[in-house]
Amino acid sequence: MTFQEQIAQGIPTALPPKPVYDKAVSHAPKRKDILQPEEKKLAVRNALRYFPSAWHQELASEFLEELNTYGRIYMYRFRPQYTMHARPISEYPSKSKQTAAIMLMIQNNLDPAVAQHPHELITYGGNGAVFQNWAQYLLTMQYLSDMTDEQTLHVYSGHPMGLFPSSKDAPRVVVTNGMMIPNYSKPDDWERYNALGVTQYGQMTAGSYMYIGPQGIVHGTTITVMNAFRKQLPKNESPRGKIFLTSGLGGMSGAQSKAGNIAECITVCAEVNPAAAHKRHQQGWVDLLIDDMEALISRVREAVKKQQVISIAYIGNVVDVWEAFLDANIQISIGSDQTSLHNPWAGGYYPVGFSFEESNILLVEQPEVFKKVVQRSLIRQVDAINKHVSRGTYFFDYGNAFLLESSRAGADVMAADGINFRYPSYVQDILGPMCFDYGFGPFRWVCTSGLADDLRQTDTIAIEVLEALLASAYPEIEQQLRDNIQWIRQAKTNQLVVGSQARILYADALGRVRIARAFNKAIRDGQITAPVVLGRDHHDVSGTDSPYRETSNIYDGSKFTADMAIHNVIGDSFRGATWVSIHNGGGVGWGEVINGGFGIVLDGSPEADRKLESMLFYDVNNGIARRAWARNKEARQAIEVELNRTGSLKVTLANEVDDRILNHIFK
Repeated sequence: MTFQEQIAQGIPTALPPKPVYDKAVSHAPKRKDILQPEEKKLAVRNALRYFPSAWHQELASEFLEELNTYGRIYMYRFRPQYTMHARPISEYPSKSKQTAAIMLMIQNNLDPAVAQHPHELITYGGNGAVFQNWAQYLLTMQYLSDMTDEQTLHVYSGHPMGLFPSSKDAPRVVVTNGMMIPNYSKPDDWERYNALGVTQYGQMTAGSYMYIGPQGIVHGTTITVMNAFRKQLPKNESPRGKIFLTSGLGGMSGAQSKAGNIAECITVCAEVNPAAAHKRHQQGWVDLLIDDMEALISRVREAVKKQQVISIAYIGNVVDVWEAFLDANIQISIGSDQTSLHNPWAGGYYPVGFSFEESNILLVEQPEVFKKVVQRSLIRQVDAINKHVSRGTYFFDYGNAFLLESSRAGADVMAADGINFRYPSYVQDILGPMCFDYGFGPFRWVCTSGLADDLRQTDTIAIEVLEALLASAYPEIEQQLRDNIQWIRQAKTNQLVVGSQARILYADALGRVRIARAFNKAIRDGQITAPVVLGRDHHDVSGTDSPYRETSNIYDGSKFTADMAIHNVIGDSFRGATWVSIHNGGGVGWGEVINGGFGIVLDGSPEADRKLESMLFYDVNNGIARRAWARNKEARQAIEVELNRTGSLKVTLANEVDDRILNHIFK
């Protein structure tokens, strides 16, 4: 069968042979054995409903074996044998360019060059899934190949519920992931209901089909690291010869070493999984691998002396590095951590004193012991960090729940008030006031032709738009525009493309609309040969309500509410988005965040012009309005600029209260 025929077929008509487990591929760790016998029976029953009854006898025992062996039913037998990658849009069988573009994005998320655990349909973060199993993938692709522009596919945590009649202006796909009743949103609830096959963790851009490989986080990390050094160093002093110490080279965190090189510092990134470290080295994302502490210290001292720009992966535990650098009196300028602490008990963080293999055995065979040694490890790590900070290190939480889990472990991370953390999150100190409050966030696009020439054309257009905006920008956003112009100019040199021909930059609403409008015109005029998919990371101005990350710089008490993310998705859906998604979990963990995303397909049409203007404007300004209402002064400035520019925009503005009034009545 051809690729097109396999897509259109969906669930195969004949039972495929049982596959051999491919040990050469990175696989997800075994999940917790949490189901009772009757629940396991229900899990198998749930899985079998995708298939004809004639297959149930054979598949029932196979699915139970998968459940017992891996903790989940992935349905490996039904994984397609064609190569998984983003093909040019013209190669997808479809009745709609919009649905063909969505198929392209799904396959990009599952490309082994992009995905962390491709055979388990996990894109990044250890558990960020596109689908729960391969039957869901097959059915979704079949639906997308058959649907028209007057139907909408509704996807419940990976499960394609079906095609429903709608209108041309409606989204083609609506995705939800992990939308649990609040009292059933603890980590063990995810383990249980995911094992039952009824929900999943979509992370941020995995379950919304918008992941573009590590490029997205490279850019955000670059902006963060550059501004962290600006906060730490005297004005105009270069980061050359200064050390950035962090950890994690798998999935999203793998971008740190590349970002450090772009920011022109010395990056030391510890990674306990040798395979992850070697993968990043082979991809060119890290310059040097070292597995000996004395050799690491010697090489770092050399780099400091020569003011080199270099990224070093230390194959080992970051706690050892923090402690060894303390003993060796090595000055760390900025420090952070990007292990997957949203998932601390299932391989997101590995304890010091145990090898990678020992830890994996322990987390499966003695999960309570594993939890205790992880917490002891966090206490040691924080103790070493505190000592470095007393020597002048600037440490920030990188939104991975490091401070949250360290506090739960009993580490010394609380501020004097006993309420807040002693260290800021990078959003509180950097991205919030410097980017999000002004409307700047991770705008991204994918050239569906698959042609590098089309991507170069979009880069040129984006630079032209940003330079024009810089010429008339108000002073507070000039640095953002300059940083992003430099980023795009260096994009080809930095070899940022993995998987699809994609790009990302930080832009505000005006920038996003003007870039998108210019793309749509270029498609219409034939300068770009095929449609362009627009999207963003959920880690943005208004897509996500996350009190320990995206909305951590909201101080009016509303950071624990999720109204903004819900309004974002609903508002985008009727303003022109091609698909929308809303997730429980992502980045900082299940139950800790609600985040929403979108995708919009530009095809050169007048309809696309109308949709992009309306949707992109709202997608950003929804968040600025909320941030201004929270009395964030940068957001107040940004919304006032927009109110003067857009006559049809009306928002409720906060009236400031004189502190003397409150101080008087609360004497």
